[in-house]
Amino acid sequence: MPDLAENDPRVYLAAERTLLAWIRTGLAMMGFGFVVARFGLFLRELQASRELVSVQSPHVSLWFGTALVLMGVVVNVLAAFQHIRLVNRLRNGTWSPTSSTSAVGLAIALALVGVAVTIYLLLIR
Repeated sequence: MPDLAENDPRVYLAAERTLLAWIRTGLAMMGFGFVVARFGLFLRELQASRELVSVQSPHVSLWFGTALVLMGVVVNVLAAFQHIRLVNRLRNGTWSPTSSTSAVGLAIALALVGVAVTIYLLLIR
């Protein structure tokens, strides 16, 4: 009995769709990180235009934004490696269903970043 994954293009196309979804997620994280990093600059300009006084830029948004951009880069690199491993396992017939630890790890990391940003936003009123 031939290996179904080796002869069925739907399996490889599904793996490719998964890779593209991870790339889209990484790009969204990088874009959102850029927006968060520049949010501090926007707040500084807004406050300076109202008070006509030089205002100290909040560096926390820069750090959160930079962290999100770096997380997006890591997500894209890991997605590429995971895709290569998956295609090799499918070709060799050694693939077995497992839980997606990278997706769960990303969800937890993003939840922690979300909580930190929420705390930050509540404290800078």
